[in-house]
Amino acid sequence: MIFQTDWACFWVKTKTAALYLCLVNPFRLDAQSLNGVRYENLEFEPLTFNQPDVKAYKILEDVDVLFLEDNSLPLVSVFARFRGGTSHFSQEQQGVVTAVPMLLRSGGTVNLPSDSVDALLEYHAIDISFGRDGRTSFSALNTLTNYLDEALEIWGDLITKPRFSPDMVQVWRNQELDYLKRSERDPNTLAIRTFNRLIFGDQHPTGWALRPEDLELEDLAIQNLRDMHGAIFCRDNLTLGVTGNIKWKELIPKLSKLVRSIAPCERSFEERSQIPTSADPGIYLIPIDLPQATIITGKLSGIGLNGTVEYFASQIGNLILGGSGLNSRLSSRIRTEAGLSYSASSIWTTPMNPPGVLASMTQTEAQSTARAIKLISEILKEITKKPPNSREVQDAVDEISNGFIFNFQNPAQVISRQMFYLTQGLPLNWLSAYLEGIQQVSPKDIHNTFGEFIGEGNLDDMVTVVVGDPAIVEAGLKNLGPLYIIEPR
Repeated sequence: MIFQTDWACFWVKTKTAALYLCLVNPFRLDAQSLNGVRYENLEFEPLTFNQPDVKAYKILEDVDVLFLEDNSLPLVSVFARFRGGTSHFSQEQQGVVTAVPMLLRSGGTVNLPSDSVDALLEYHAIDISFGRDGRTSFSALNTLTNYLDEALEIWGDLITKPRFSPDMVQVWRNQELDYLKRSERDPNTLAIRTFNRLIFGDQHPTGWALRPEDLELEDLAIQNLRDMHGAIFCRDNLTLGVTGNIKWKELIPKLSKLVRSIAPCERSFEERSQIPTSADPGIYLIPIDLPQATIITGKLSGIGLNGTVEYFASQIGNLILGGSGLNSRLSSRIRTEAGLSYSASSIWTTPMNPPGVLASMTQTEAQSTARAIKLISEILKEITKKPPNSREVQDAVDEISNGFIFNFQNPAQVISRQMFYLTQGLPLNWLSAYLEGIQQVSPKDIHNTFGEFIGEGNLDDMVTVVVGDPAIVEAGLKNLGPLYIIEPR
């Protein structure tokens, strides 16, 4: 028995029915565990991760291909990543860099207008998408195995022969301008953009945000789009991944045909490596008349995506600080104990080319702004003065380890992750190395890492951005350090 209880049973009569009810006495609920063992004392075998057997090949001797056969369904998924994103070009080119991958799917091809492409994809039940991030542009194709040849032909034309229809360019431009207009009053967007600009400076890609002046029609001229497309979507920038119901030998001629259709790169480009020019520490207030304030406070961090102790400690440390939701220190103290916010969180970015940032974020009533910032500072000081307890560390390790399997629920997830790591210069066994590194993190590692990268956690060493009503928040903020009133950009 799990519970020992007293029962009270009796008849209840109504005009239409008679019921026999048994009620449990809640005061006799003794929380017992099965076979006398409490749930927190249950023991399990250590979690082991068997990395899927992804094969690495090359097509035409220079294009990397990751392949994972999967015969569970008669489907094939093909992924392409092209080196080239916002971090490789100037701020004046951000509009066209952003536009190109977004227009490849919607703009049609040289031979087919966009509605004809849509009709073909619908007829063959083919799904094609495009996207981008800071360092790469990417695309994905999913199709029935029987239609793989047709799908690759359409996909190849979209990649190599985009139409860049002026009408579709205008549609995309209007959508982006509308989004920028709406974001002018969004406190979260304003806070994040301003924080990035202050931390990284105007000359670093992370400090940039798309602006209306980047979307002028002359910037999005067809020739500019074609030039940018040719610089990014070329063979030397390409990495491929394939999973599905097909043998590698069958795939070789199909991929070879696709790769041959993609022109070699005419020039190479390097990632822009400007050194961040962080603003002076202090409180930066964006004045907007709102009943609540949005707060971000943080600083640069020199930890990169690699296999060092500091990297793995930062992953666990961030969960303990604010990355694990309601169980984190920020949420427990700011939300649960102080009742100042519905949510409080942290982020610790670890890019391939540091620096990244360690930042804490929350929203609170305008009159509680200064109090919330002080509490964030107290929590940061505590985590730098004393190592976290072993239970906190183990809970964070378990959260990552137990959730690790959900990153690999299907072969497509496995391939896309492996492609990302490959393009970041990480080894193919990184998935196993990551889990092993996480499980070896100690409280001392976390304490040392926090101490090295955020010092004592004082506000006078950090940039704090507040979006809120100056009539309510300004007086309290003046007592926290230098206060700067800045206009949103």
